[in-house]
Amino acid sequence: MALLRDFTRLAKEVGAENITYPEINIEKEAINLLPAYLELKEFENVVLIVDDNTRKAAGNQIDELVSESFRVTTVELRPNRHGQVIADEQTLVQLLVEIPNNTDVILAVGSGTIHDMVRFVSYKMKLPFISVPTAASVDGFTSKGAPLIFKGVKKTIQATAPIAVFADVDILKAAPQEMTAAGFGDMVGKYTSLLDWKISSLVDNEPYNQLAANLTRRSLEACVNSSLEIADHEENGLSILMQSLIESGLVMLVLDYSRPASGSEHHLSHYWEMELLKNDGKQLLHGAKVGIATTVIIDLYKQLMVDVDINNLAPNCSYSKKFITNWVEIKSQMEELPTSSQIKDTLYAVGGPRIPEDLRISDVLITRSLNEAFHLRERCTGLFLVNQFKLKDINYPIEKLSI
Repeated sequence: MALLRDFTRLAKEVGAENITYPEINIEKEAINLLPAYLELKEFENVVLIVDDNTRKAAGNQIDELVSESFRVTTVELRPNRHGQVIADEQTLVQLLVEIPNNTDVILAVGSGTIHDMVRFVSYKMKLPFISVPTAASVDGFTSKGAPLIFKGVKKTIQATAPIAVFADVDILKAAPQEMTAAGFGDMVGKYTSLLDWKISSLVDNEPYNQLAANLTRRSLEACVNSSLEIADHEENGLSILMQSLIESGLVMLVLDYSRPASGSEHHLSHYWEMELLKNDGKQLLHGAKVGIATTVIIDLYKQLMVDVDINNLAPNCSYSKKFITNWVEIKSQMEELPTSSQIKDTLYAVGGPRIPEDLRISDVLITRSLNEAFHLRERCTGLFLVNQFKLKDINYPIEKLSI
């Protein structure tokens, strides 16, 4: 894991010296450390939040471990007709109703969706929570951001981070390969999110921190360099993947925003998710969508790099002048992106989907998202700028852009 002094230095640079970091445990049999930690913190009433899958993966085992010394309540989240738990109003109400008033600590036993909801509820109920990942599937375990669905719209709420993480490598190894591949896909998305963050700083004066970008890129590269071990579900590979995901979350925790880890690729992913919800469709793994969306955005940016005529940008666009001024640097960073084919091959190698058809995402939906998803967040990403400058709609597969 990145050295604590790096995060301490980052916190000092951004004026967050008083931040409290979660205790991180990534090792075999990590959940066996839970009883001693709960006793150290003098907790008595413990609530486990699970769904049917995570109860079997780790919930039952944790209950057995801690119930001898602590009062344990298990809240099992109710799935929809597709057998999936959704982070929406209905599920949040279940949590708020079923978590006892005398609760001392909440244990989020699961992956992204459970953590997002527990993070929000923990914040609202002013209760600490502990993260127990059941798969190395997302980078939000240690962040404060909770992406939730309100009236069918994806919205990220800044809530609270866990006080500790117990990532048991034995449990991670037992997770389905598609979950591990999703975590890898979430990390691959940093290729475009980091570029988008840089673009936003150059063109729209959004806050940017080079150390935070370096830490995120280091985690990304560690993950990509270990792709074969991750693909083989080796302990070392899974440990590196989980460390990378946690480090990405810690950067977001220190900054108190998600820009280094979430750019245009996440906007596409959220758009697709909202479309599935609107049509009562079965949800797709977040990281699987992000990985595919990253290949789409890379193709868009590579085409932009080839076709853009900086002397023919929309004259009334307020971003034109700064874009032109910084075009050489932006183009250089686009050139440094891997090709979409390289990303697809790596995603496939770790057992994930590699093209939209693998997720049954249609060209029509991708085209709509390329033209509309930038509205989901007020960020000056490359996708946002392409839409500001364009003279015609963006079509998928990516066609030559007359901008």
